[in-house]
Amino acid sequence: MGKNRYSAELKWSVVKDKLSGQHSNQQIMEKYGIKNVSQIKTWMRWYRNNEMHRFDQPIGKQYSFGHGPVYTSNEEKKNRQIENLKMENEILKKYLEIKEELELKRK
Repeated sequence: MGKNRYSAELKWSVVKDKLSGQHSNQQIMEKYGIKNVSQIKTWMRWYRNNEMHRFDQPIGKQYSFGHGPVYTSNEEKKNRQIENLKMENEILKKYLEIKEELELKRK
């Protein structure tokens, strides 16, 4: 039995679905083929602790010095940061939409 490898995009999708509050852990696990709920909890902890560099790290690799993978160029690093910020922006927009919906329902 080998370790599962999940892409950074899949990890971000899981975080986005979890933050939306529309899916349970079990539903997310079924949707993305995740075998253990602790994986979702780990990714959420990374997000809450602002450890965005960890979404790109390979299995078993713990970055400490440069806080992230070694990129071949500065452009590649910047592109990856832009993608992460775009995804985080989408998550925050979705959160605000849900917050507004809940406030309207309370009135």
